[in-house]
Amino acid sequence: MLAGHRSKILETLHVPQPLPPVAAERHGAFSPEPGMVAERISYRTQLNMRVPAILYKPAQPASPSPALIIVNGHGGDKYAWYAMYAGVAYARLGFVVLTYDPAGEGERNSQRRSGTRAHDRIVPPEENGRWLGGLMITDLMQAVSYLCSLPDVDRSRIAAAGYSMGSFVVALTGAVETRLRASILTGGGNLDGPGEYWDNSKPMCQGIPYRSLAFLGDRAAVLYALHADRGRTLIYNGREDTVVAIPTHGEEFFADLKRRVIALRNGDAANVFEAGFVPGVSHRPFIVTKPVALWLSQAVGLGSALTGQIYKLPQTRIAGWAIDNGVPLDPLYATYDREYLSTFGVAQKVLQAVGSAKSLQKVLVVAWRDHAPRCVRIARRLGFDAFVPPQALPNDYDPASGQAWTRSRHAYIVHDGLSRLEAYRADVIGTSSPSSQLE
Repeated sequence: MLAGHRSKILETLHVPQPLPPVAAERHGAFSPEPGMVAERISYRTQLNMRVPAILYKPAQPASPSPALIIVNGHGGDKYAWYAMYAGVAYARLGFVVLTYDPAGEGERNSQRRSGTRAHDRIVPPEENGRWLGGLMITDLMQAVSYLCSLPDVDRSRIAAAGYSMGSFVVALTGAVETRLRASILTGGGNLDGPGEYWDNSKPMCQGIPYRSLAFLGDRAAVLYALHADRGRTLIYNGREDTVVAIPTHGEEFFADLKRRVIALRNGDAANVFEAGFVPGVSHRPFIVTKPVALWLSQAVGLGSALTGQIYKLPQTRIAGWAIDNGVPLDPLYATYDREYLSTFGVAQKVLQAVGSAKSLQKVLVVAWRDHAPRCVRIARRLGFDAFVPPQALPNDYDPASGQAWTRSRHAYIVHDGLSRLEAYRADVIGTSSPSSQLE
């Protein structure tokens, strides 16, 4: 019964069956370091489009070698620091590593730019979201086909690792692509239920494709049951990852999900996903960390000698490494942690930093025009002498925002009005929570 879901998933998301010919082309090569080769290649995906990619491998690979596909997150492409870092690091261990540009990024962007998040732009009708989701699945499946065509790759030891949006792509693809030996999902993988995080995430590349799989019933359990039929899966996240709601989708969430997967498999727990957490950190591409590398080495059967080599590797702090090597980091992922605060929370953080509101003579509030009155109101409640500059403030809205109430002016005005009414209600009935915190 579960196996029958694969064809329905592929059909719903317009993944071509059979897949198109790979028609790979080689566009040159360079050497990232002595003893290693990086090839610039491209391969065919849907609608006769091509996927630009980089293939990292030892100059003299031990044939046949295990292979790893890096699937990038929002704003990432084959130039992203973690894609390059993983390519070199795993090639040193004997892997053949492929990383490619997702739709709308890198060489698949009309301006050849990185970090554009062009795939987030909402293009009606909703069917386009299903096509985009299917395109991303096809890109990864074609990457598997390309690796299978290489004589120095062991077809039985191909793995895929996705970060953030890439974790979602691997979550869906790993359920339908039976040629994958192992899959790794970082900065995500916490697939949840109707109306929850993933249903309401970026619509075009995540929300619409995930909602479109409602016919599966318990979508998360079915998808991971299909993963288990294929091979091993690791889901690895920072416990404080507010970007993908891990604080509310932690150990208990995954324990319950695992029980449901095992029940679907009639009590068979073999290959059911493993979940791990790193305390005190947020949204990270953990594929470049030692615990994940050790898990992958075992999953593809690297052998004790290479596993021992991984144990001995030193730890590098990426922020310092990036500065020392002139490597750009995506501005949205360039801090050690990401903490989302309410308007009150932001003002409270400032108050904690300065000690006393009176220590600041004037506080200039720079905010979206519709949001500025709320910011000033809350700042003044905390004792700041706050004001808005006379210059025009920005007031455009992002239709792909992760916060649904900021996707349009209409949505924000309704949300703001309701919040103010709730704050007024709290004042009137005398609740214990200060009304300012409701904003």
